[in-house]
Amino acid sequence: MSVRELYRLSLATLTDLYELTMGAGYVATGLAEREAVFALSFRSLPFGGGYAVAAGLADALEILENLRFEAADIEHLRGLRGSTDRPLFKPDFLDFLAALRFSCDVDAIPEGTVVFGNEPLLRVRGPLLQAQLVESVLLNVIGFQTLVATKAARVVEAAGGGAVLEFGLRRAQGPDGALSAARAAYIGGVAATSNVLAGRLHGIPVRGTHAHSWVQVFDDEQAAFDAYADAQPDNVTLLVDTYDSLTGVRHAIETGKRLRASGRSLEGIRLDSGDLAYLSIEARRMLDEAGFAATRIVASNDLDEHTIESLREQGARIDVWGVGTKLDTAFDQPALGAIYKLSAVRDSNGEWRFPVKLSEQTAKISTPGILGVRRFIDATGRFRADMIYDEGMPTQSDAGVIVDPADSLHMRSIDPGWSPEELVLPALRNGRRAGPSPTLAEIRERARRQIAGLHPAIRRLLNPHVYPVGLEYRLHRRRTEQVLERRLLQPPT
Repeated sequence: MSVRELYRLSLATLTDLYELTMGAGYVATGLAEREAVFALSFRSLPFGGGYAVAAGLADALEILENLRFEAADIEHLRGLRGSTDRPLFKPDFLDFLAALRFSCDVDAIPEGTVVFGNEPLLRVRGPLLQAQLVESVLLNVIGFQTLVATKAARVVEAAGGGAVLEFGLRRAQGPDGALSAARAAYIGGVAATSNVLAGRLHGIPVRGTHAHSWVQVFDDEQAAFDAYADAQPDNVTLLVDTYDSLTGVRHAIETGKRLRASGRSLEGIRLDSGDLAYLSIEARRMLDEAGFAATRIVASNDLDEHTIESLREQGARIDVWGVGTKLDTAFDQPALGAIYKLSAVRDSNGEWRFPVKLSEQTAKISTPGILGVRRFIDATGRFRADMIYDEGMPTQSDAGVIVDPADSLHMRSIDPGWSPEELVLPALRNGRRAGPSPTLAEIRERARRQIAGLHPAIRRLLNPHVYPVGLEYRLHRRRTEQVLERRLLQPPT
């Protein structure tokens, strides 16, 4: 099922009002059809980590392909009023929107690719009004899914090969937050979700057993476990901590014996509270001594990558990790901080102009140009550096120098022996798919391979090694010249 099918209403007005007020201004000033380029990126890596995982592109492209202002949208906009209670939008602008069909070219870094700060995850090129209008929805979709995919990848890294299940539906930020998080978490490497609708929409494996309330309904825990095994004999993972965890393990073992007698098996037990390291070690001993070495121990209880790493360091015997709240809400960073900036626009003579946004903070100065990313890979397949460059500049040798956008004194030479790979690839042409889209399973596998291409020091959860990313030297020089020129034009304060 697609985004379009899930949300039956038009998504054209899933935007901030200022996109539309600027659009009205573009129509009024004759600028609506002027060609422009916008780039979507983020400045700083989330969670204090060493990389991010791009996600959300497929949903974003579907929204763009189907962008239409339907009659109900136009009537809603017609009813909006300004401060003098007059219509906010003129009829000619509403007529323009009613006839609008998205016709921009979109280039993007494929989902599942590891990405870094300042890199254009997505680039929109086309009529100024159209490219401006889609800013908010692109930031929403790509920003959130990239954030959650990155969190999931970190959790999976911490689990060290143990399966991770996404359990966050009940605490996600609304239905769409839960569905988008499940999709992004699967890209990031989780094995399954508890969210049945997400499983249906995206083909993600679904896992789940029972809650404490099941046990509480019965007079005693043993009866509850036996009844559940009778009702779900091929899905028996028993939650053992309703009253006392280790007593619960003993009851689960008794139920396991009944299952074994009928040719079935006790798949697992779940610990959801208490000292998970101690309890899992004791539970493993009890299960092994009773002949249930194949029964897996599942742990939940407000887990994240740091808790999982700590538990493993303590020798916890946990096979499967159920991660919910802190995955779906991207704890403890609620937003990626993605930005969408104008990087090129045609002037009245049809020549490209490359505007720059200034800031007192060097990191917030925008990068002008039609931006692409070239990744350099060594002979072993390891990623060594990323170069942000302007596709409109004359092609030179792939060897060169990259400059940190936030620190012009921090430069790095590219080894001529490294192989270049282009990351920003055609996604839409004239508003239509440039080629077949990968399946979610293929995106997930790409993410796995991409993360494996990073040095382990970059994948560290705390204080990771910094992966080199910089502006191609000529792009850096042009940006610097424009900043200096613009600042010299400003009157002293």
